Amino acid sequence: MSAQITQTTSFIGGRHVPSLITYPDIDPATGGLLGDVSRGGADEVDRAVKAAARAQREWRKSSPEQRSRLLVATAAVITEHRDDLARLESEDTGKPLTQAYADVDVCARYFEFYGHTIESYYGHAIPMADDMHVYTRREPYGVTGHIVAWNYPLQLIGRAAATSLATGNCAVAKPADETPRSTVRLAELIHSVGFPTGAFNVVTGLGAEAGAALAAHPGIAHLGFVGSTQTGSSIAHAAADRVIPTVLELGGKSANIVFPDADIDAAVPSLLRSIIQNAGQTCSAGSRLLVHRDVHAEVVEKMAAAMNQVTIGYGLDDPMLGPLISAKQHDRVAGFLAEAGAGSGAAGSGSVGSAGAGVGQIVTGGTRPEGLADDLAAGAFITPTLVDSVDPRSRIAQEEVFGPVVVTMPFGDDDEAVALANGTDYGLVTALWTKDISRAHRLAAEVEAGQIFVNTYGAGGGVELPFGGFKKSGYGREKSIEALDEYTQTKTVAIKL
Repeated sequence: MSAQITQTTSFIGGRHVPSLITYPDIDPATGGLLGDVSRGGADEVDRAVKAAARAQREWRKSSPEQRSRLLVATAAVITEHRDDLARLESEDTGKPLTQAYADVDVCARYFEFYGHTIESYYGHAIPMADDMHVYTRREPYGVTGHIVAWNYPLQLIGRAAATSLATGNCAVAKPADETPRSTVRLAELIHSVGFPTGAFNVVTGLGAEAGAALAAHPGIAHLGFVGSTQTGSSIAHAAADRVIPTVLELGGKSANIVFPDADIDAAVPSLLRSIIQNAGQTCSAGSRLLVHRDVHAEVVEKMAAAMNQVTIGYGLDDPMLGPLISAKQHDRVAGFLAEAGAGSGAAGSGSVGSAGAGVGQIVTGGTRPEGLADDLAAGAFITPTLVDSVDPRSRIAQEEVFGPVVVTMPFGDDDEAVALANGTDYGLVTALWTKDISRAHRLAAEVEAGQIFVNTYGAGGGVELPFGGFKKSGYGREKSIEALDEYTQTKTVAIKL
């Protein structure tokens, strides 16, 4: 497979498996055809689960040393094919090439990290009476299923596959409909380094068909899902029906909270990156900007100026901002602005709020960018958008827009800032911008979010940091050592001496 492939097929049991029916893979920058994708379904899922089960009978007996060696080898081969993988990722998602390269590097890092970590992952001895020897073992579940979103295909499937394989499981992945190519290529690379045939399988297809079949398959012992809260609820129901564990990484409406003592000039570049990275299509995007009234005008002015300097274009040309994933997603983002009373899209022209309450104003953005090349005329582009002083109860302040759209809300004191930060159904990431370390520690305890950053914004953070949400942002943790606990089950052994 290469960046020029015209058809993407499922990869099951170490080989490509085409389907009789295909669907088109659309370039989000041009609206053109990248190729066709095999539309796998229940039959392909069943074959993949059975292939993984056969491989797992061998793989579960492997030593940590064996797993470590193959995981580290996978990291190396991913790095070796860095250019091809980054091109696939940039074309499929539309993201700038620099961001696509970063995704490849992080994917490799997952395999390296868990390859190094698994040799130090043990059960525990439990002290009891002198005549009792009690210990725990961490054992794999069996075959794990993974259904991931389209915004970070390599990162999302990389962290799931690396953790699953490191702990002795084998896996079946269902990539997003729009972005299957890099996941299939990753499966080829994993197979090439010497994992048991069928250790990692990919079924391409539509979520309502292949994804639903994977979630419901009786051979799946553990499910992981990254995507919308609505779909995550369906996945959780499917898992509950069969009483299997699930890790859900769902939506977010994450906040940057800027206090009057913050270094605003140092903060603005990070505030900008947190909303334009991957065109704002990030569960942990900094989509809410809560600003103290004393510095509100300054922050809005400097953010708008920074947004107006953002370069926009074809991902492979490596601008700061690429297109949204699809025309459908573009319509969704435009719908939020139109519903909020900003449908004209003229900077500064729209009142934003529930039922036209007139409590917000577009300061910049909200339009299709001007000056794009002719071949990008049909692309799903939108300019970075800042909507000032929105009603905290409005839809645009409460729900994921999943585009480069940030809304601002002023606050007067720490308590009001915390109330605003906690005032949505989500709790994924929050950043506190302040020089007051006491305030930072105090509010870090009060804000309901899985990750808290102070004077920086990690948008999920590094491989080493536990990642997951509170409330409707999901449950379970990925990344870090904690992820190994998610993919293993504890067995207690008690021996009377």
